[in-house]
Amino acid sequence: MSKSGAIRTGIGGWTFEAWRGTFYPDSLKQKDELHYASRQLKVIEVNGTYHSSQKPETFAKWAADVPDGFIFSLKASRFSTNRRVLAEAGESIERFLGQGLTELGDHLGPILWQFAPTKKFDPDDFEAFLKLLPAKQDGLPLRHVVEVRHDSFKVPEFVALLEKYKVAPVLAEHHEYPMVADVTADFVYARLQKGSDDIKTCYPESDLKAWARRLEVWAAGGVPDDLPLIDGARKVSKEPREVFAFMIHEGKVNAPHGAIALQAEVGQ
Repeated sequence: MSKSGAIRTGIGGWTFEAWRGTFYPDSLKQKDELHYASRQLKVIEVNGTYHSSQKPETFAKWAADVPDGFIFSLKASRFSTNRRVLAEAGESIERFLGQGLTELGDHLGPILWQFAPTKKFDPDDFEAFLKLLPAKQDGLPLRHVVEVRHDSFKVPEFVALLEKYKVAPVLAEHHEYPMVADVTADFVYARLQKGSDDIKTCYPESDLKAWARRLEVWAAGGVPDDLPLIDGARKVSKEPREVFAFMIHEGKVNAPHGAIALQAEVGQ
């Protein structure tokens, strides 16, 4: 067994006008942007799937456009998570997972289920939602990650539920939303959202180095000692983990350069 899991750093989406002439060469055609981005980065989080469904042919085209080992993380439909009773999300979840995303094959990464900042933790209802997330779709294994953005989730009961269902939390470095750094699955999913358009690498070099060390600790099966845990007394098995880290939200103009710099820091 490898001593460390793979570390992949990336960005949100690949279509952004400000990247043309900065990240993308001036001569690059827009239709070739995914082809180019997937050869500079190792993972992209797709936001478009949050807002609308896609066709199977679209997923197949994406898969054909990227190299071996490249991963897409898909943000799940807002209709699945933006609801008062999460236990009633079954039909929306089935519709999202059944739209043809398995055409991505082994390019399919974690499915991100993002909740509104106003959504509070209801243990019974949230567990009912987790029960609706299948382990496979069309025979393809699925991995699930949830992004909660209300402080009521900062309780050990929430962490225990995630561990029970082998679902990972988004570790969000954000100016307002809570950070959940507890490890509950066989992968870690970080969204680094405090970047700056004024910094060429999105994050300062010192911060990039600090995050690189954390990503390496997670990949080796450990838990960084400089991030707050909701349940610090919980024992975490030491086993290699795949790690995803995204430069996203703030500092978007330089997010690709930040992700590339962070990937270089971890040396993978």
